[in-house]
Amino acid sequence: MISKILAAAAAILLSMSAVAAADFTFKYGNSQPEQAARSQSMIYFKEQLEERSGGRIEVQNFFNAVLGNEKEMFDQVTTGVLQGTRGGFFANANPKFNIFLMPFLVSGWDEMECLVRSDFARGIQAGAAANGYHVPATGISQGFRMYTNNVRPITQVSDLQGLKIREPQTEFFTAVAQAIGSNVTAMAFSDVYSAFQRGTIDGQHNPPANIYNYNLHEVQKYLSVTRHMTGPDPLLVSKEWYDSLPADLQQLFDEVAVETLILSDKLARAAEDELLVKLGEHMEVNEVTPEGLATFQEAVQPVYQSYLDDGSFTPEEYEAARAAANSCG
Repeated sequence: MISKILAAAAAILLSMSAVAAADFTFKYGNSQPEQAARSQSMIYFKEQLEERSGGRIEVQNFFNAVLGNEKEMFDQVTTGVLQGTRGGFFANANPKFNIFLMPFLVSGWDEMECLVRSDFARGIQAGAAANGYHVPATGISQGFRMYTNNVRPITQVSDLQGLKIREPQTEFFTAVAQAIGSNVTAMAFSDVYSAFQRGTIDGQHNPPANIYNYNLHEVQKYLSVTRHMTGPDPLLVSKEWYDSLPADLQQLFDEVAVETLILSDKLARAAEDELLVKLGEHMEVNEVTPEGLATFQEAVQPVYQSYLDDGSFTPEEYEAARAAANSCG
């Protein structure tokens, strides 16, 4: 009887120790489905951080907007309900992140990869600390944006005039859309599919990964390959939580985060051409000519000037970003 009691007690203690094995829990959420590059990279993050920390950090991943839309998850990091997220509200952590969004800032993947891994980018990451966020690494926001709509192919900027285009719920995207001449409808991306079904909006713009993963090819007729802008994809972490980690775990956390964002970019870049082919099976796809892109470039010049005028970034910062983008060649 005594041996049975001791065995039962040992089992209880073992169970309790297993539950308490993790010293820290990193609860993370993003709005993309599990198959998306962003989510797949965070599965890598979980596996690597838990293994290499010896189980001292547990990572809980929540995908597909199960914890709310991108703004709601950003707010949850702010209040400590979540410890980390990735999504469209990085400018709330540091407005300087908006410089990565500027239309036609870079010529393609090579330059953008160089930019987000530069000392320039690391300086912007560090600036988020003043607002309560730790940003260990920045990637590329799932690729280059392209327009879809249900009215006509987009061949030049004037084709967007009069169209009701969904924009992310940020001041920056609204400013760009107004310069281009489309009718702005700001909403969470998780609401876009149903909005197309209702006819509330005509179009939107996103990288092929988002267009495909959210099944927009089911409710859109035209895809126009503009590659007019991309953006940063920083891992936004509660600084209060990060500061609670001992120095060795902070270093490990940052190392795995850098690897994760590099993997995310690699997955998204590899998938882009393949996804365009898949989307072409359901939509009419047109590549916008250099002459057509020139009309976009001219239209967005006031956006650059307005952000320079209001001090969002300086001419020197813009030139530093361009130099960083070209520093890997």
